[in-house]
Amino acid sequence: MKESKKDFLSLQSFSKAELLEMIRMGLRVKDAPESYSEECTDKTLLLIFQAPSLRTRLSFEQAMLQMNGETIYYPLDQSPWGKGKESIEDVGKVISRYVNVVMARIFSHEDLVKLAEYATIPVINGLTNGGHPCQVLGDLMTITEKKEKLDRLQLTYVGDCNNNLTFSLLEACPIVGMDVVLGCPQGKEFKVPEKLWSQALQTARKNGTKMEMHHDAAAAIRNADVVYTDSWMSYRVPESERARRVKILKPFQVNEKLMQRAAKDAIFMHCLPALRGNEVTPGVIDGRWSVVFDQAENRMHIQKAILLKLLGKY
Repeated sequence: MKESKKDFLSLQSFSKAELLEMIRMGLRVKDAPESYSEECTDKTLLLIFQAPSLRTRLSFEQAMLQMNGETIYYPLDQSPWGKGKESIEDVGKVISRYVNVVMARIFSHEDLVKLAEYATIPVINGLTNGGHPCQVLGDLMTITEKKEKLDRLQLTYVGDCNNNLTFSLLEACPIVGMDVVLGCPQGKEFKVPEKLWSQALQTARKNGTKMEMHHDAAAAIRNADVVYTDSWMSYRVPESERARRVKILKPFQVNEKLMQRAAKDAIFMHCLPALRGNEVTPGVIDGRWSVVFDQAENRMHIQKAILLKLLGKY
């Protein structure tokens, strides 16, 4: 079982065909949920949480509930592992005796990889400092719904690019044929780490897609089919940094004037939670461009598809 089990740790672990297959399954599940209402009967999903969550917890719990499965919510700070009293190796071995699949939303990607190494059940990355693959696969599903394709679309991400969401976008978009343009302030603090950027460029070249970085929001957003941003104050950023970061990032705010530079039928995306007036204006996130609440809903549908794949249902 150890050799054959599949984990969902990062999107670069999957081929284009596999990613598109999961997106198609997500769309089918969304269209006909009743057809999958018994698929997780007698299956239990363990939810390990270190980072706070609204969408990840509710979407996974509801996904399992709608497929007749069970969930167990387990806060990391209440566990021996979280208190440094038990090894990850032992945790992986023990939980594999109790449940069928585990989703972990923890800070350390290295710890997640180690958990997957010692667990004999599938492990899902619900968010780490290394990526947010469930979010991004759901985003690709949403783009497919709105644009009816992914190939040759340009996604522009503006703001703080040194975050797990951007990392997963850079992994997945070139694989499925999308161009990626980043717009961020100068300086190491806001840029994708050099190693990850180099890997993304290699993937883009291999797949014949474009990858660009600009330090001017207007240049980055030109002709974008999809405009994406995220919070300027992620979980890793202390509140004492807010004023300084807002001042630096303000030129990268997604507002109505900036959106006018995108393609005429561009859509706006944000993984939430959003702070209106900082990274995005109310006129954009609540306006005609926005698909953010479709994004949020699609987390549940795509996670059903991920669970079904890992449980060998298709």
